[in-house]
Amino acid sequence: MATSESQTPVSLSDRELQIIDLVAAGLTNQEIAGKLEISKRTVDNHISNILTKTHTENRVALVRWALQWGKVCLNDVNCCLLPNPND
Repeated sequence: MATSESQTPVSLSDRELQIIDLVAAGLTNQEIAGKLEISKRTVDNHISNILTKTHTENRVALVRWALQWGKVCLNDVNCCLLPNPND
């Protein structure tokens, strides 16, 4: 099984991080759009950009990447603050 998950930190906007969190929570693009009061097309574009930036191929790989890099917290897993590599 080949992985294409990024091995280096990626710069994401606050909105992109918000969308990753909602993807990790299991929301569809339509549900994300409703929650954020934006169009589904905008969510589609954000997710496409996020997948490109993180070098992930799908939502499952994106959530794995987000857990690996401490970008999301699921069911009290990965909820500690990770050290900032820039410190």
